Amino acid sequence: MPAFAGRVIVVTGASSGIGRAVCVELAAQGPRLVLAARDRTRLEEVAVACRARGAEALVVPTDVSSEEACRALVARTVETFGGLDVLVNNAGRTMWARLDEMQDLSLYPQLMQVNYMGCVYATYYALPHLEQRQGRIVVIASVAGLTGVPTRTGYAATKHALFGFFDSLRIELRGSGVTVTMVAPDFVASEIHRRAMGPDGRPLGASPIQEGRIMTAEACARMIVNGMARRKRLVIGSLRARVGRFVRLVAPAMVDRMAARAVRQGR
Repeated sequence: MPAFAGRVIVVTGASSGIGRAVCVELAAQGPRLVLAARDRTRLEEVAVACRARGAEALVVPTDVSSEEACRALVARTVETFGGLDVLVNNAGRTMWARLDEMQDLSLYPQLMQVNYMGCVYATYYALPHLEQRQGRIVVIASVAGLTGVPTRTGYAATKHALFGFFDSLRIELRGSGVTVTMVAPDFVASEIHRRAMGPDGRPLGASPIQEGRIMTAEACARMIVNGMARRKRLVIGSLRARVGRFVRLVAPAMVDRMAARAVRQGR
């Protein structure tokens, strides 16, 4: 039997990009999916695609930056399906600007509220239900949570915070049966790049990276679902990121150069 057949799975940020691709990838296994994001129309489109592949799908419009919205998301899930097996914390925003170019510093707390607190809120309210079923917590972080990345200071800070929070939570959950899987994708072709905030705090409108030369959202979703099924501790999305993680221990300046080159080349 597929690992997620009949399982109740909440996916935040499900309306586009990696979140949408994860939902569609999971759908073929016949789970009960709860699709959460702010855009109801786009969520309904994802729900149609998931149902066509064999999943049940419930749309719950949610702004994860709101604690009350996250509480209501979990409550609606449990009310509808009777429990919760997997929480996929995926919703997020990003930026693309050097600190000395920034014109609007309000972007920094906005990023922290969505990328970090959104995961804290959802996990807090989901945890009692996950403990009842020895469930899974999956966190879509980033390679930027493992090392510094120029032009992404605020984004990288939120992703570093996620690693600190969930590595600590994993220890707290020892013996509960609940597992934590951290996912650190490298660049992925996704709408998040076109929506990246520039120095004035407004979306760029165009992707600053070469999307034809990086991992697709669908390939990333397959990697994530495989890691979820195996309850892996950490899934890293590229060979250079896996190598860089260890090189950083002995030659950190080399990793700095690698990160700068990746951003400069947009891939």
